[in-house]
Amino acid sequence: MPRDEERLRELRAAIAACRLCRDDPARGEGHRLPHEPRPVAVLSATARILIAGQAPGLRVHESGLPFNDASGDRLRQWVAVDRDAFYDPRNFAIVPIGFCFPGYDRHGSDLPPRAECAPLWRRRAMDAMPQIELILAVGHHAQRWHIGADCPKSMTDTVRNWERYVKRNTGTAILPLPHPSWRNTGWLRKNPWFETELLPYLRERVEALIR
Repeated sequence: MPRDEERLRELRAAIAACRLCRDDPARGEGHRLPHEPRPVAVLSATARILIAGQAPGLRVHESGLPFNDASGDRLRQWVAVDRDAFYDPRNFAIVPIGFCFPGYDRHGSDLPPRAECAPLWRRRAMDAMPQIELILAVGHHAQRWHIGADCPKSMTDTVRNWERYVKRNTGTAILPLPHPSWRNTGWLRKNPWFETELLPYLRERVEALIR
């Protein structure tokens, strides 16, 4: 087995076995994950595109398959690939900021990614995939981690300035995207430039980078 693939195999096993959010929650016992963790991530030694999401929803938690929901259907439409191409690890690595479904808040919305996950795993995952050429930063949590101090506070401002991040001269290209949730349908209507300007570029780059 090539060394890079062996390293990823070991990292996959370590991530799958992680129970930190349940056993040692960063914000104390009152913030323990209330259900059995099920880390969901797709690491790849060959994919040149990384989809950096936020955290799995309940349907993904139940299936173990990332973006296996209506949000995933919309994301696949954005990148113009079918399910087979999307789930081929030669095409895409899929590594969210939080690997486990964080649960719901009192209003029934998904909670933010768990605080334990990114500090423990994110740098290790990125270092294990040096071949990544394009990061699709889906949602503001992913954008803040990957863009860093230069990331605007507003998700709209971040996505509107996508050319700044995808065409920068240093580091891996980052293309910020809104979350493809149905909750953002209104945002898409108010920001038609997303469909007319950003999506054509996104589809062109995806087509060039997948096998």
